[in-house]
Amino acid sequence: MDGVEIGERLAGFALGAVTAQNAMEILRLSLLDWAAVSVAGRDEPVATVLREQAADEGGTPQATLIGSELRIPARMAALVNGTISHALDYDDTHFAHIGHPSVAVIPAALAVGEAVGASGPAMQEAALIGVEASIRVGVWLGRAHYQVGYHQTATAGAFGATLAAGRLMGLTKGQMQHAIGLVTTRASGIKAQFGTMGKPMNAGLAASNGVEAAQLAARGFVSAPGAMDGQNGFGPTHHGEGQGAAFDTLGQEWLFESVQHKFHACCHGLHATLEALRDLDAGADAVESVEITTHPRWLSVCNIATPESGLQSKFSYRMVTAMALTGYDTARLDTFDDALCADAGLAALRERVSVQSDDNLTEMQARLRVTLKDGSVQELFHDLDADPGLAARQNRVRAKAATLLGEGRADAIWQAIEADAPPEEFAALLVR
Repeated sequence: MDGVEIGERLAGFALGAVTAQNAMEILRLSLLDWAAVSVAGRDEPVATVLREQAADEGGTPQATLIGSELRIPARMAALVNGTISHALDYDDTHFAHIGHPSVAVIPAALAVGEAVGASGPAMQEAALIGVEASIRVGVWLGRAHYQVGYHQTATAGAFGATLAAGRLMGLTKGQMQHAIGLVTTRASGIKAQFGTMGKPMNAGLAASNGVEAAQLAARGFVSAPGAMDGQNGFGPTHHGEGQGAAFDTLGQEWLFESVQHKFHACCHGLHATLEALRDLDAGADAVESVEITTHPRWLSVCNIATPESGLQSKFSYRMVTAMALTGYDTARLDTFDDALCADAGLAALRERVSVQSDDNLTEMQARLRVTLKDGSVQELFHDLDADPGLAARQNRVRAKAATLLGEGRADAIWQAIEADAPPEEFAALLVR
């Protein structure tokens, strides 16, 4: 499949896809999750900086700005809101390509939805099509693209944002192909920004680039429609693997259904361990030792043995295990504070936790062996890829939203989603 064929396939999907009910139910949960982490992150320093920038620039009042009464142009709203929603790094993740789909696509769909007066269902459908496309493009690019240093949330996400925005704007197929061609020269984002304000801004850039590409295509902007692949195309110049099979079931199967929602305010590599510990039938006082076995990848990502800050604790198997055993709520953002590292009880318990790897486990699995002081042993296992069922997932996402926002506000946002509230009405719930 060459670059022109890929562009045609994506354009056809963007304009003609019929969304599946189960995938849409998951999208609605991600919309709630996105809203919750966005509002919770509205006072982060990066949010303040970008809102000030938006206020200085001004412009046509087309779309809502999270955490502000100010209305701004759709492109800027996508940039600011996309960045804010990734500021806490507590948003959903898809591991087929290691990317955060919602923070790149939903801000674009919401901003354009407001600007064009779209209906609630139209905005949600466009968002679902966009997040699915971002995953497919990410799989097409492959792990080589991510491993060399590109941030898939930003690069693959820009294509999803383009499709979502273009669908809502009513682009023709030809215009959509030009929008896709144009965003190949705009999609950007590198992992060197991790740990800085630049990391969440990568998500905002994806959303903004998608809106801009669609807006320009609507005005007649012409680009190279085959720029996805081939000589000097996006894939070859960005270490893409060109896995054409990524698009084989596009429009028939929805990879987005297996998106992972974060239920702990720490590195996703720790979540399988924390979920396994939920099944432990013993308290901290009864535990002699905990042996954690995980995929080798995570040892270089979230295995800080002796964390010295709340932030470092979010990347420590030993620390989060000690916290979970002691009853700390790892779903709460304020749980991970610097004082934890000075707690003598947690430090002593942490020393009884060991971590090893096994490449027979997937990146989504963890195996625990917990030895109790009475000599008995409990074997625990969790696989994040195991489908808990829609009802269970809904309960967890709604509980997370209530933890972040308070039950009343979380319920109001969920009711708006269920009622198919139009974009402007939904966005009004994110202002304060």
